[in-house]
Order: sequence, then structure tokens, then C-alpha cells
Amino acid sequence: MTTSTVSARAGRRPSPVSLLSWLMLVPCVVVFALFIIWPLGKSVSLSLHGSDLFGRPDAYVGLQHYRDMLGSPDFRHILGVTFGFVLLTVIPGVLGALVIVLLLEQHIKGIRIFRTAFALPFAFSVASASVIFATIYNPAIGLANGLLGHFGVDRIGWLTDPSWALISVAITTVWMSIGYNVLVLSAGIGAIPTELNEAATLDGAGGFRASRYITIPLLGPQLFFLIVISTIQSLQGFGQIKILTPEGGPEQSTKTLVYSIYHTAFANNASDFGAASAQAIVLLVILLICTAIQFGVLERRVHYK
Repeated sequence: MTTSTVSARAGRRPSPVSLLSWLMLVPCVVVFALFIIWPLGKSVSLSLHGSDLFGRPDAYVGLQHYRDMLGSPDFRHILGVTFGFVLLTVIPGVLGALVIVLLLEQHIKGIRIFRTAFALPFAFSVASASVIFATIYNPAIGLANGLLGHFGVDRIGWLTDPSWALISVAITTVWMSIGYNVLVLSAGIGAIPTELNEAATLDGAGGFRASRYITIPLLGPQLFFLIVISTIQSLQGFGQIKILTPEGGPEQSTKTLVYSIYHTAFANNASDFGAASAQAIVLLVILLICTAIQFGVLERRVHYK
């Protein structure tokens, strides 16, 4: 055996540093396998089986759950409600936070108080915020109808009218998310070099023009992040829907895909885990498609430093 061969074999042996690196990855791999891979595999398996009265996997049915689901008019209605909810929450939540942050950057007396006030919703849990808005939407003593009556406008069934129920839940969701969005965008503005705004002011591009051509483009990474995260959170929204509009609202007007999964698997002792798992897999596919589209379309317009 030549010296070069021995050196080559010795070079292929993992070094102690390499072994330590792989060893440190073991906890992460174990957690990922237990809480991601195994549940996903279990969901796929359940979606291919029927369920007995106790929810235990029964006979193998193949893709029957998927065929029944995709061919159902009720499921198409659920998808429409889900995407409508996403549009009603993501766009106002991100744009509203952007407007607030731009206004907070103005030199106004007591601006710190306003910054704290706009960030406060982030501290509320879903249950707390939902209970607060359930009181606001109360048809008899709620603040919302009280204000409408003060201006001579007829009362609205915020949570009982199918035309308003989804909008009411979306308003609650936007209020809950806007505090976090404001914090993220405020951090982004804080990272913008002050020299850029000073140069724009010297060139006469202040106020709206500076925000349009300097601040907003430089906030591209934060805005892209918020759009992706807000879309995922809206597609997975459940707590506020369950508390504000039990049973999916009037005429199923707030029955999103996540609520349908819950209703199929757990509500009224349904225990149809096979059909619920099939819906969960479809939700996962929708999440992946939406995220892929956002990365493929929006990220190209983002300018990183």
C-alpha cells in the first residue's frame, strides 16, 4: 500500500469536528421526525382509510375521501370562504400596518404613546380578543351598533347576518395581527440608513415621495415576510371563528377549511378522522402552493441590502 493511498483513506475518515456536528443535529432530527414527519405520515395513512365509531382506522378506501371531498359543492363553498377570509385579512392587515408605521414616523408630539397603543393588540390571545369583539358586536349592547345608531344608521347583525359574519371575523383577525405587523415594519424602518432620508429631503423629495421611493422599497423584505406569514396564519385561523361564530356562522358563511376539519373530526362526536385527514392534506397542499407562488412572484420584487 502506497503512502498516497493511506493518505487518501485517512482523508476520507470523518474528523472529530465533523462527528460532533452530526451528533449535534441528532436532537433536531429526532424532534423533526416526531412532530413533523410522523404526524404527516399518520395523516396520509388516515386519509386513505375509513373510520369506525370511535375514530379508529377501518377499511382501506384509497382515494375515496379525496373524490368525495373534491366533488362536493359544500367543499367548494368552504374553499371560497377560506380564500375570501385570506383576502379580507392579509391585505388590510399588511397595508394597514404599513400606513400606521409611516404615520408613526412623522414628528408628532407623544408619538411613543401611539406606538405602544398600536402594538398592544399583539399581547392579546385569540380567545381574549374574540371575547372582546363578541361584546363589541353584541346586537343589543355592543359598541359597534351603538355608534351606528348615534349616526342614524340601522343596526347590523355582525355575527348573525351571512353578509357580515365573515367580514366581522376578518376585522377581529386584522386587529389581532396588526400589532405584530407594526412591530416588524417599525424594526425595518429603524434599519434604514438615515442618510437616505436626509439626502432625499435635501433634493426636495420629502413626505409622500420619500415614503414611496425610499421607505417602502427598502421595506420589501419585511413586507414580503408579513405577506407570507399572514397568509399561512389566515389559512390556519380557527380560534376566532369558533368563538365568534359557532357551527361555522349563519348559513356556513364563516366555515373555513380548518373549521371544517375540526367539525368533521371532533364536533358532535363525528370522529370521521379519515375525511378530516384528507381535508388536512388538501390544506397542506394549498399552503405549499400559495407559499411557492409568493416566493416565485413577490420575492423577485424584493430588494435585499
